[in-house]
Amino acid sequence: MNEPKDQKNPNQINIELPEEIAEGQYSNLSIITHSATEFIVDFVQLMPGVPKGKVKSRIIVTPENAKKLMLALKDNIDKFESVHGKIKNQQPQQGIPLNFGGPTTEA
Repeated sequence: MNEPKDQKNPNQINIELPEEIAEGQYSNLSIITHSATEFIVDFVQLMPGVPKGKVKSRIIVTPENAKKLMLALKDNIDKFESVHGKIKNQQPQQGIPLNFGGPTTEA
């Protein structure tokens, strides 16, 4: 039996996305730390030739939600790779290359 169209789905969540948040922030490095009760994910922007990165956003979640995020990311990566092919995983390097392989700057 179909529900009337004017009755809302009790499992539906209304989410507002403000314009300034919808623009997003670019990040090319994530740093993850945790305590007994929370996971902290810092999204950092590193720019070539600039020796200091800047945290653009910090997200704090419960361990349960961190695991849900991990599973959701894995699901989305699997779907992406099924359409676009495997994402190349660069070999881990010791430390973070501050010049991204480009020319170094000197003062």
